[in-house]
Amino acid sequence: MVSLKFDSDGYLLSLHDWDETVAAEIAAGENLKLTPEHWEVITLTREFYQQHQLSPATRALVSFIKRELGIEKGNSRYLMKLFKGQPARLVNKIAGLPKPDNCI
Repeated sequence: MVSLKFDSDGYLLSLHDWDETVAAEIAAGENLKLTPEHWEVITLTREFYQQHQLSPATRALVSFIKRELGIEKGNSRYLMKLFKGQPARLVNKIAGLPKPDNCI
């Protein structure tokens, strides 16, 4: 088994170490049990990263989700319900992506 390495903020150091099991473990560490709605956003966040080679910050994530899933899910309130606190930061962490540049 691969020993996972994280940065000081808890983000995976190697994108290649990520899989759904790792995502579930990271989420559990954040007191979050992943549902199909979470996975939908996680999958789209990873697609955004593949397209742009950039972890989406909140505004970009909301716009991308809105374009892909519609206004009902492409808004800050929906993302806040799924990923408490700072949704973009948390979804990127669970998705195995680097911390978005503008997240402190």
